[in-house]
Amino acid sequence: MTEEEIIARVADALPPYAQGLGLSVDRVEGRMPVIAMPFGQRVEGRPGYLHGGSSSGLLEIAGFTALQTHLALQDRAAKLKPVNVTVQFLRGARSETTYAVGRVTRAGGRTANVDIEAWQSDRAKPVATAVMNFILSDA
Repeated sequence: MTEEEIIARVADALPPYAQGLGLSVDRVEGRMPVIAMPFGQRVEGRPGYLHGGSSSGLLEIAGFTALQTHLALQDRAAKLKPVNVTVQFLRGARSETTYAVGRVTRAGGRTANVDIEAWQSDRAKPVATAVMNFILSDA
């Protein structure tokens, strides 16, 4: 699967919630989609800062898309059921585009684990991270 195919596949599968947050696929890094969320009133918390719920939504969608992409690259079809999401807010996210990408740490027969990182202008200074655990079942 090419990078363009990954971007098109993920973009077509984004749920309405992602569209409500204004999320899009920015690019592919290491065969994983990087999800972008532009800053705007709909994702603003306190003035000039991203709302924590918006950050969490971005991390969750990045986790889903990373696992979906990982499984697609292995020609595996599975239903994904999130078990839990743990978010760590590291710094206030300011009024600029926020990016997130997930990394599948394990995808076994019945469970999967994904680490997700979100950043803004400086990739070395993440604004939030998350860990998601999934149950995988037959599609």
